[in-house]
Amino acid sequence: MLSLKTLNASTVVAIASSACVQVLAGLRFDKSLITQLFREDIMQESVIYQDILQKGLQQGEERGKKQEAIELILRQLTRRLGAIEPETEEQIRALSITQLEDLAEALLDFTSQSDVINYLANISPSQANSED
Repeated sequence: MLSLKTLNASTVVAIASSACVQVLAGLRFDKSLITQLFREDIMQESVIYQDILQKGLQQGEERGKKQEAIELILRQLTRRLGAIEPETEEQIRALSITQLEDLAEALLDFTSQSDVINYLANISPSQANSED
């Protein structure tokens, strides 16, 4: 990948301008047309492209981590307490990653489904969605 430090000012401006045009063109034209008109490697040099890519990767990692935590907790609860009610499962799926981590620890002390229900009832709805 090219480094902005090794390029002269006019080249940097040209790359940045091309990237901006591509982003704006993406609002109006079909992807196949844009890829025919612009080189992909130039677009990938754009700091905007890199920022968007980084944010997308981070979101994907967070979603994956949350999904993995949910599946592990549901397996542990099912093994420990038997089948989990759909409503309870829905409440668990709505928890933030931090709350799922806390639940993963707390479930070690659960002896019945009512323990899970009581635990979830003590988490306020605003807390359940504020940390995602």
